[in-house]
Amino acid sequence: MIPPPRYPARWLAFTGAAMQIVSQAEKNELERKREELYKLQLDVQDRIRKAAALGDLSENAEYHFAKEENRAIQRQLAELELKLRHLQVVATDNVPENVVFIGHTVKLLDLDDDSEQLVRLVGEAQPPSADSDVLPVSATSPMGEALIKARVGETVKVRAPRGTMQFKILEIVA
Repeated sequence: MIPPPRYPARWLAFTGAAMQIVSQAEKNELERKREELYKLQLDVQDRIRKAAALGDLSENAEYHFAKEENRAIQRQLAELELKLRHLQVVATDNVPENVVFIGHTVKLLDLDDDSEQLVRLVGEAQPPSADSDVLPVSATSPMGEALIKARVGETVKVRAPRGTMQFKILEIVA
C-alpha cells in the first residue's frame, strides 16, 4: 500500500474549502473579477518580457517589481478559482416576493433606536463594498440567519456579542 503524499499544513487548509452559497449576480461578479485578473496578468507578463530584454536582471528593478506583481496576481487567481470551484448558486425563481433571500436588499428598522438601514443578504464569497451605503450581510452570520426566509413586516431577533437586537423588515428594495 502506498502512503498518502505529505503536504504542508498550509496546502491542506487551502484546499479544504467548504461550499459557499451565492446568488447568480455574486457569481457573475467573481467571474468578472477573474477575467480582469487574467487580463492584468497578461499585461504584467508582457512587462516582465520587456524588462528581461533590457539585459542585466540582477539590478533591474522593473523586472523584479513585475515578477512580484505577477506572483500576487497568481495568488489572487488561485484563491478566486478555489472559490468558484466550491460555490453553489441558489435559485431565486420560486421565492415569494415578500420573503428575504440571498441577493435581496432589505430596508430594516432598528427597534432599539428607530434608525433605518439597508442591508444586502450575500453569500460567503462576496467581499464587502466600501463605496456603497448598503451593508453586505453574510447569510451565515447571525443577522443573515435571522433575515433569511423572513417576511416583510416581521420582526427578527439577532443575537450579537453585545446582546440581542431587534429589527423590523420594512421592505425588500431589490
